[in-house]
Amino acid sequence: MATPRIQIIGLGASTPIGRTVWASAAAARAGICGFSEHPYMIDTAGEPMRIARAPWLDVDIEGVERYCELLLPAIDEALASITSAGARGIPKIGLALGLPPSRPGLPTDIAKNIHTAIAQRYAGLFDHAATLEVGHAAGHLALDHAIKCCTAGTVDACVVAGVDSYLTPETLEWIEECDQLHGGGPLNNAWGYIPGEAAGAMLIATEAFARQIGAEVYGGVVSVGISRETKLIKTEDVCIGEGLTQAFRAALQALPPNEQIHNIFCDLNGETYRADEYGFTALRTKERFRAATDFVAPADCWGDIGAAGALLHIALGVISHRKRYGKGTLSMAWASSESGERGAAVIRAVDPGGG
Repeated sequence: MATPRIQIIGLGASTPIGRTVWASAAAARAGICGFSEHPYMIDTAGEPMRIARAPWLDVDIEGVERYCELLLPAIDEALASITSAGARGIPKIGLALGLPPSRPGLPTDIAKNIHTAIAQRYAGLFDHAATLEVGHAAGHLALDHAIKCCTAGTVDACVVAGVDSYLTPETLEWIEECDQLHGGGPLNNAWGYIPGEAAGAMLIATEAFARQIGAEVYGGVVSVGISRETKLIKTEDVCIGEGLTQAFRAALQALPPNEQIHNIFCDLNGETYRADEYGFTALRTKERFRAATDFVAPADCWGDIGAAGALLHIALGVISHRKRYGKGTLSMAWASSESGERGAAVIRAVDPGGG
C-alpha cells in the first residue's frame, strides 16, 4: 500500500456545533443538533425560520465580517500544526479558498474583501492564492488546485479552506422563494434544508515536506475526482447522477480494484434531488464501498453549510479513524453544487505517529 504523496498536516473548523475541528467532530459524532429559531425572520407559515447559527456570533454580524469571524479561526487552527512542529523559514505557503457562488444576500466583492482580511492577518505568509466560487463542491476544486501546486513545487504547503453562511435575511428569503427552506408548517417544504454557516480548513503538503518539518500527519489525499452535472436542481431535467458518478469513478480509480471505501461523508441535506442523485450514483459504484448506504450526512447537526462542507467532511473522516469510531482508514467525501460542479475525494487516515 503506497503512501499518498499529499498529506494532511493540519485541520481547522468553526461550525454551529463547535469552535474547533475537534469539538465539531465530537459534537457531530454525538448527534448534537445546532438548529435554532431565527430571532426575527419569519417563514410563510408565520413561524420563525429554522437555522443553524454559530452561537458565539451575534446574528446582527453580517457581510464579510461574519465570513471572516468563521474563517480566520479555522485557518489559525490548521496552521497551528506548523507552529507546533517548530518549522522555521517556510518559503512558500499557498491558499486555495472555496466560497459560495453569486446569490441574493451575498456580500459584494466577497472574495476580494476576504483576501484583504487574510493579507492583513497573515502579512506575507501566503505566496499564492486561488479562489473557487462554486458552493458545495468548491472545497474539492480548491483541494485539486492545491494538490497541483504542491506537486509542481509552486508552494511547499497549502491551506485549503472553505467558508459559507446562508443567514443574511436576503439569502433566507431567496431560499424560501426557491421552495428550499425546511419548515414544519403546511405551507412549508418538509424536504427543504436548514440554512447553516461554517468554515473548514486543512493544511496539506508533500510527503517529503511533511517529513522535513517533522509535522504530525493526520492522513493522506489518495485522489480527487471532479466532474460536472448538466441536469441541475431547480430545473425540469431529471438528474440520474451522471456527473456525480463520473466524479466518484475518477476518485476511485486511484485505488486497487479490490480495495473498498469504509466511510462516506457527504452534503445530503434533506432535498430529494440530492438523495436521488446519490442513489443512482451508489447503484453504479456500490462494489467500491463497504456499504454505500452507510453514510454520514452532518447537515442534520450543522445544517447546509455550502462551500464549507467538503473540507469539514474530510476532517470528519480523518478524525473518525483517529478516535476509533470509523469503520476503517479509507473515507470518501463528496459534494454536489447547484451550478453543476461535482467533487469526490478519497482520504486515507493514519494512526497517531503513523505518518
